[in-house]
Amino acid sequence: MMWVLEDPRAGTAAQALGIAERLGVPFRRVPLRFGRLAALPLPWPSLAGLADRSAFVPPWPSLVISAGRRSAPVSRWLRARGARTVHAMRPGLAAADFDLLVIGAHDAPKPAPNVMVIQGAAHRLTAAALAEAAGAFPGLAALPRPIVALLLGGPVRAENMEPAVAADIAAQAAGLGGSVMVTTSRRTGVTAADAVAKVLHGKPHHLHRWGAEGPNPFTAMLALADTLIVTGDSISMLSEALMTTTPLLIADPGGLGPRHRAVARSLIDAGLAAPLGGALPPLRGSLDETGRVAAEIHARGWA
Repeated sequence: MMWVLEDPRAGTAAQALGIAERLGVPFRRVPLRFGRLAALPLPWPSLAGLADRSAFVPPWPSLVISAGRRSAPVSRWLRARGARTVHAMRPGLAAADFDLLVIGAHDAPKPAPNVMVIQGAAHRLTAAALAEAAGAFPGLAALPRPIVALLLGGPVRAENMEPAVAADIAAQAAGLGGSVMVTTSRRTGVTAADAVAKVLHGKPHHLHRWGAEGPNPFTAMLALADTLIVTGDSISMLSEALMTTTPLLIADPGGLGPRHRAVARSLIDAGLAAPLGGALPPLRGSLDETGRVAAEIHARGWA
């Protein structure tokens, strides 16, 4: 049996779930509820950081997939009970005490037998989901070509992008195509979304505001776009964009920290993206890093 340790943060949980789903075998989701001790860098295999340990009873899993520093001691505790461990993101302490670490190139991990380096981060998007989404929003598909998709976030660990910054990004997007599709996030804020709407007024476009009713066209935007613009605050959106073959431009929403800037620089240096305002990046194929991780796990005979 395989367990997925599910962090309460959706973006972190998606990395572990994405890997597990691509393995194509049954697994058990184990939601983690952390207590105050989880904030500490626990140096030993332990459940001490958990506020609820009721799910941790035998039979123990043969494979555990986890993500994020707080789940690392829990994964190690299960490894001490015979499980193979696959962990996404830097685990903090005791990196050698995992069977496979999946770490982004932007984190510049030291080479080690148990380290697998990927671009961006693991995620739950698949080629099949992209293909299905392309036909689910005929209104988007009918927009004038070339279509620019703008995936708008905002400042890291904050909300409400500066309206002037959002307006500038939207204006650049409008200048790159015949129409623009936009989706905002919680971090964008209402005033920034209003600024985008004002810039795009009179140009063929579709604006999906965060929290709006109806299905989110995010995946369809990825599938239908001729050019993708993604703000650098979302490592997951950048990683999902790499599943397409569409030219990827990275925009600065303001408030980016060193790690997010490192992600953008890593993708640009690898020729996978370019900064908004510069030339388009070179042509590339679809980059399915989550599938590559799943293939490695199967090759090792762990699933």
